[in-house]
Amino acid sequence: MKKALQAFMKRPSTWVGIITAIMFQVIFSVIWMTGYNGVTDRVDQLRIAVVNEDQQMGEQISNGLIKNLPFAMTQAARLEEAKGQLDNRELQMIVVIPADFSQKVASADSAASIQYLINESNPALIKSIMTGAAAKITAEVNGQAVAAGVQNVLGSMNMPAEQAAAAAQGLSQRVTSDIQSTNVVKNMSNQMVPMMMVLASFVGAMIMGMNFEQSTMVISATTGKWHRFAAKSLVNVIASVFISLVGSSLLASFGGQMEQGFLHLWLFQLLFLLTFIFVTQMFLYLFGMAGMLFNIMLLSAQLVTSGAIVPRELLSDFYIKLGDLFPATYAVEGIMNILFGGPAATSDVWVLLLVLVVAIAVSMLRVGLNRKSIEQTSPAVANQRA
Repeated sequence: MKKALQAFMKRPSTWVGIITAIMFQVIFSVIWMTGYNGVTDRVDQLRIAVVNEDQQMGEQISNGLIKNLPFAMTQAARLEEAKGQLDNRELQMIVVIPADFSQKVASADSAASIQYLINESNPALIKSIMTGAAAKITAEVNGQAVAAGVQNVLGSMNMPAEQAAAAAQGLSQRVTSDIQSTNVVKNMSNQMVPMMMVLASFVGAMIMGMNFEQSTMVISATTGKWHRFAAKSLVNVIASVFISLVGSSLLASFGGQMEQGFLHLWLFQLLFLLTFIFVTQMFLYLFGMAGMLFNIMLLSAQLVTSGAIVPRELLSDFYIKLGDLFPATYAVEGIMNILFGGPAATSDVWVLLLVLVVAIAVSMLRVGLNRKSIEQTSPAVANQRA
């Protein structure tokens, strides 16, 4: 037992394993605690547009909302334009004051409603925050603008002021919320798919790259560096085709939501998986097995900044700009569009292709600068050289 323990602890791989486990704790703690710090204080960075179609009370209400709500409020002239921004995640919600709002508020026979449009093709937190905001907006309109408007109408009918005020109070709860969701996510399991696909793909790419690096070290004595690079790259491409096919097929078999179809999802997963593979292997080309530490940092940072868990709008400027550099950000956006609906993932495809090309170019440059091959020093190779 003692000899076995001593022999085990003398192996470098044992200490590398321990250090790696420690670094996981350090890296995730530092990045996640700093990345998510103050998220709830940045609700004012969420963007809401108000579309006023009512020419009477609507203007006063919309101005009050823009002035008083704790969000990044704007006024949109046209509903269709605002819907396009909502679909592209440039807005988190649209508040619509219908053209007949004042008329229905003043009428005793009908209820007025404020319409809210929310894009569910976002992290679940967006819908939760916006639904709560919609309830507050409706309550605010009920408590102030509607009561005042009804009181004015009743007062103009020569009703005594006290009686008009009492009637207005009774009518002030007649405005309702009409919340409409676009790109509806059918259940919680679908909501978690973007994070699951990115996490599984990146971790799989990390582990595969680590094992490929070990295989490269074994065959380095008998093969040239460019032959090894070409062989590894070919295996990367072939493996990505089958791995992405397995992932997309399993998602389909479990009834996963796919608004743009299976083929779009498979091809897009193939692209971002291939990008993850070459990015993680780039750090191994640059730093050897020590590159795994960079991959661990990249994994943690991407989970924080990609928007798969927490909306990017709630992060600090530093982490938002950091996320702009990472492929997972564009993978998550593209997955949401393909699964839940939204614009085509064309822009995300181009960014991922750019990252892929850069990763391959950096890896090739490192291979070209490496004059010495890693030589295998096993007894069999030593005898062959002798």
